[in-house]
Amino acid sequence: MSVKEKIKEKVSVQELLANNYEIILFNDDVNTFDHVIDTLIDVCDHEPLQAEQCALLVHYTGKCGVKTGSYQELEPQCSALLSAGLSAEIQ
Repeated sequence: MSVKEKIKEKVSVQELLANNYEIILFNDDVNTFDHVIDTLIDVCDHEPLQAEQCALLVHYTGKCGVKTGSYQELEPQCSALLSAGLSAEIQ
């Protein structure tokens, strides 16, 4: 005889809203693929393949969400992307 357990998890409203923001990276005609990839690896802790895929999405679709999290977590990362010459914003 098998027993199935149901587990109810309590999640606070603050936890649900904490990851409600995303850094959107926009395409430009200035930065090279290598620069975008290296910056995503350094600033957003992307793996090289992930950074390359994001760079391709930005190039072909015009934008790509590169990081999600709370506003407080994303603000310094978005500022670092802007300082590196990339076009990004938190949405």
